[in-house]
Amino acid sequence: MKTIKLEKYEHIAVLSLNQPAKLNALSFAMADEFEKAVASIRADQDIRVLIITGCGGSFSAGGDLNTTFAIYDPPPALAQPGVESFYKKFLSVKTLEIPTIAVLKGNVVGAAVCLALACDLRIASTDARITVSFIKLGLSPGMGGTYLLPRLIGPSRALEMFLTGEVLNGHQALDIGLVNHVSETNDLEAFAMDLAVKIANNAPVAARLIKKAVYQGLNNDLDSSLEFEAMAQVICASTQDMREGIAALREKRPPSFKGR
Repeated sequence: MKTIKLEKYEHIAVLSLNQPAKLNALSFAMADEFEKAVASIRADQDIRVLIITGCGGSFSAGGDLNTTFAIYDPPPALAQPGVESFYKKFLSVKTLEIPTIAVLKGNVVGAAVCLALACDLRIASTDARITVSFIKLGLSPGMGGTYLLPRLIGPSRALEMFLTGEVLNGHQALDIGLVNHVSETNDLEAFAMDLAVKIANNAPVAARLIKKAVYQGLNNDLDSSLEFEAMAQVICASTQDMREGIAALREKRPPSFKGR
């Protein structure tokens, strides 16, 4: 792969946007390779956590102005399917059952913010420059932004970000709940890996069910959520990992989970 770099460290995969000379701008080629990388991660049952980051000093400057904006050239009825396909290739990360972490540094612009929103957790550097500045280009937001951002920080704050296109640093993003943690730039990658290790060391079957329960619960009533929780606990109770967790607690030692 030329625009994506995929590495694996034990149970953790690191997917890096790999066009640093272009500030990792999101292109058609990158969209294709990103979707393939996500498919390979999905097929690898040994991977428990995914980190998404960018090579060089930035996460991503958003859509590649030199190539992707040509997608709007055809008549609207013909352009729309291509635009939607471009979105879905990057948003394929949201279909993964494993926990995902976006590492935000440098420029995090437009569609790149939407990619980060598609992840479960976000960590930002103190000097990150985060903006959904579609409006500055005369565009309305795309790539799931109007769906994902209001659900994370609320509709009023999301509208302010969309309508002003203002830039937030890491601490400002933390204050409104856009990111989970802020780290100094030099420590950012290590901080993300430490968080990934903490998650990966826990029971992976339970982690996948927790993720599914939380997202389903956003659109379910309480009774439906209770039904899923009961099913999920029954599934976990049938695993070796639950027996290991209980044994480790009784023996006062760290558990060693195998994902089965």
